[in-house]
Amino acid sequence: MEKTEDVWFIYDGECPICNHAANAMRIKQQHGELHLLNARESGNHALVLEINEMGLDLDEGMVIYVDQQFYHGTKALKFIADHGDNKNLFMLFCRSLFWSDFLAKLFYPWMRGARNWLVRRKGKGRIDNLNLKNVPIFQSIFAKDWDKLPPVFKKHYANRPYSEDRLVVQGSLDVMAKAPLTWVAPLMRLIGQIPISNESSVPVTVSFESERDSRSFIFNRVFIFRKNRPYIFCSKMIQTHGNEVVELMRMGLGWKLAYSWDGEKVVLSHRGYVLKLFGHLIPLPLTLILGYGYAEEHAIDANNFRMTTNITHPWWGKIYEYKGCFEVPD
Repeated sequence: MEKTEDVWFIYDGECPICNHAANAMRIKQQHGELHLLNARESGNHALVLEINEMGLDLDEGMVIYVDQQFYHGTKALKFIADHGDNKNLFMLFCRSLFWSDFLAKLFYPWMRGARNWLVRRKGKGRIDNLNLKNVPIFQSIFAKDWDKLPPVFKKHYANRPYSEDRLVVQGSLDVMAKAPLTWVAPLMRLIGQIPISNESSVPVTVSFESERDSRSFIFNRVFIFRKNRPYIFCSKMIQTHGNEVVELMRMGLGWKLAYSWDGEKVVLSHRGYVLKLFGHLIPLPLTLILGYGYAEEHAIDANNFRMTTNITHPWWGKIYEYKGCFEVPD
């Protein structure tokens, strides 16, 4: 193996931005020689294998290896800004834009989005160095509790990322809404939020879908109300870190929650509200206005589960709930 005492830049050779960075990057002499490593062509290189073991996703960011340390994504750009030799426009750009952790975190999602778009435009797939496309999205969310889940939940949460997986379940829900939510029902419908109604045994079809270009978990729900026209409620689950997830709805408004398995049921615990804006999740102090969200799911047998979702306001108590049962096909 080549010596690793110098600086190693591990990147995606099919990404024009990464290629430009590789060709333009200059590191100050005291850090040693710069080595370029195209991860698509060097998947069995010792450094790439170590990157895989550490769980660093090369589709989410380049890696700098120096002094037995790995710098990934924003940290890699920050290292380039701090230790790069300003001999060309690219290095000056890095120095001016990524000199602080705040600026690196602010601009990196846009750069990563541009990178992913350019790679797709070239007709190239992901590096997928972590083999994520063969692992259910929720396996990393439930972590060590994944193997403890009842069979019905493993089927319910079986969708894989970067795929066209689709599972359709059928069931019925009792829907309850109280003031102040009933006062803003037209607004909730306009911005694509939960259906505001009061009706029992509402037939509901839910389609759980994956996206070819993301790790998102899509919910497409259709409520067949008797008193009102059918209501379509769509949302997208995105893992932020660990067992924390953001459920994004229309216009970028999202509910932040944590998944857990308590030995008897799946619990979705409230963590606040956010707004997705320019690739960033901005916390919104809306809990006192909208209330606390909560949900839980209980296994009935290998193909059926019951669930409940509710919102409790600190002043008015429980102002919203839907609950019922669903059947998951084999």
